[in-house]
Amino acid sequence: MIHARGLARRFGEKRVLAGLDLDVAAGEFLLVTGANGSGKTTLLRLLAGLIVPTAGELVIGTDRARIGFLGHEPLVYRELTPLENLDLYGRLYRIAEHRERIGMLLERFGLWEARREQTGALSRGMLQRLAICRTLLHEPELLLCDEPFSALDTDGANLLLDELSRRDTQRTVVLASHQPERIGDRPTSRLSLAPA
Repeated sequence: MIHARGLARRFGEKRVLAGLDLDVAAGEFLLVTGANGSGKTTLLRLLAGLIVPTAGELVIGTDRARIGFLGHEPLVYRELTPLENLDLYGRLYRIAEHRERIGMLLERFGLWEARREQTGALSRGMLQRLAICRTLLHEPELLLCDEPFSALDTDGANLLLDELSRRDTQRTVVLASHQPERIGDRPTSRLSLAPA
């Protein structure tokens, strides 16, 4: 699913990643850890195709439309309702019968009662739950999560962990976290980054 050799990324004179080799098989769960500034977010943004490497080789074995990216920002429209947000993304991804999937996700992540509220009025934790719904809506083959527990309460974190533990999918997961203990034994491999 992911193959990288000598992967590097600079921002001007600042080197963030240097010479990273990485192989992640389809269906694998990779946990990425490291101190602030070690390149976790940069790595996930490279894998998502949001930025390009400054050196090295990176091959992702799925189409960009099959990647789900959960970053620091929820990437939802605050003037729309949760229902309208997910409907928009469902149409953008051309998901057949997306309304049924939207209803199921809103219910699973505890947002059904808030589905018609303005998104901008939601708490940060509810925004994160909506961002998770947005990320999962198109059933991505590659799921990239950058500090996904941010702003989630215990119930929200458990819902996310349940989703990450589902065995009825061949989804590949790359998750960056400062809290590896929350993930437990779910990862099949681990990568610890150090500042470059």
